[in-house]
Amino acid sequence: MNYWLVKSEPHKYSWQKFNEDKRTFWDGVRNFQARNNLKAMKAGDLVLFYHSNEGKEVVGVAKVVKEFYQDPTTDDTNWVVVDLAPVETLKKPVTLEQIKSDSRLKDIGLVRQGRLSVMSLKPEEFDRILELANQ
Repeated sequence: MNYWLVKSEPHKYSWQKFNEDKRTFWDGVRNFQARNNLKAMKAGDLVLFYHSNEGKEVVGVAKVVKEFYQDPTTDDTNWVVVDLAPVETLKKPVTLEQIKSDSRLKDIGLVRQGRLSVMSLKPEEFDRILELANQ
């Protein structure tokens, strides 16, 4: 199993809306590195859902329920989507400030490549964020 983090601005697509929808395709990715990460996702992989710009916090866990396919919002074959479904809302959101101040998360992509919208996580990074959410 692999672990990922996806970002969404809450005013565009919030964790609350995602839970109401129960499933969505993750579209709008227009960065080749983020696209390659979508292509690497496998069904069953777990994904942290991060509210960017407003809130700046990890708010929930989702899972990949369908592997990559052509992004239906564009005819450009360079771009793909995956289907995600919510798994659980974190007990307590984990803020970017907490992540930046945690020595065990100093190399996380969220800090190193702050603008990347889809990134991989090491298992220990994923687990540490869940630990912080449960403290």
